[in-house]
Amino acid sequence: MGVPFRMVLYATNEAHARIASDAAFGRVRELNDRLSDYDLESELSKLSRTSGQGRPVKVSDDLWRVLATAQDWARKSDGALDVTVGPVVNLWRHARRLREFPRADRLAEARSRVGYTNLVLDPKTKTALLRVPEMRLDLGGIAKGFAADEALKVLRAHGIASALVAAAGDIALGDAPPGQRGWKVEIPSLDVTNAPPARLVTASRGAVSTAGDVFQRLELNGTRYSHIVDPRTGIGLTDHSLVTVIARDAMTSDALETVVSVLGPEKGLELIKKTPRTAVRIVRKPGDTIEVTEYPPGRFNAGEKPDGARRASSADSPAGAGRSGSETRFP
Repeated sequence: MGVPFRMVLYATNEAHARIASDAAFGRVRELNDRLSDYDLESELSKLSRTSGQGRPVKVSDDLWRVLATAQDWARKSDGALDVTVGPVVNLWRHARRLREFPRADRLAEARSRVGYTNLVLDPKTKTALLRVPEMRLDLGGIAKGFAADEALKVLRAHGIASALVAAAGDIALGDAPPGQRGWKVEIPSLDVTNAPPARLVTASRGAVSTAGDVFQRLELNGTRYSHIVDPRTGIGLTDHSLVTVIARDAMTSDALETVVSVLGPEKGLELIKKTPRTAVRIVRKPGDTIEVTEYPPGRFNAGEKPDGARRASSADSPAGAGRSGSETRFP
């Protein structure tokens, strides 16, 4: 899935932690083999190669769950989350490497292969049909969160209730660390002068996801294009934003961070308000002014400063045999 996975957990001893974390990383590896668009032999990539052939393809339970959930969000957001966006995303990946804007003819051609209505799912047979030739599915806006949730489930099945699983900016949280109110997760600051400072939020039994153009972007002729592409236009977002979503699970927070980024504050907030147990913070600089939108009010109060703590880390976790941290990267 193109990102490192990191786990922090509390166990009775080192052996217990190792067995549980090995099983959880094994589950992530299994999901990577099914959901990654970077791996040409993944189940997802093989499904993409059937596009335009007019035949439904039986998919695994894991891939079905992610595709079905993604299509639900696509309908709710009018296509702001669209897993068929792969052709356009791939074009922008090349553009960032070459540091040049995608050619208009290539962008138009790639857009002709994008559209969530071209992905047809049959819930009775759990099959997927890709209507248009040369489609390419990309689960980057939802799969990492799902994998983090699944890893947390494995840890819990091994008797580890207090744990954190981070897949880049998508963080699944179990029970709070012993003696603490919750996990302290850092929300970074927008990288502009006078932006609100980074802060910590405290949460447990839920998820926190952050997306923006702080680390991945293309800057051309004074315009900053995010790696997050609007599937409806084929263009990287240009409002210079950082969106953080708190939700009941990481698949939900992962999807919503993308949806809100694409829709913007007004329409994004409408969808957040319709989704139970969610909160959002949007910091953006579309022009010369920094704008901050939060819902519900007070959920993202500044509170304790990070003081250099790593994002997605338990800033005040005690050292010792009860804590295990490890990281693995999946392609």
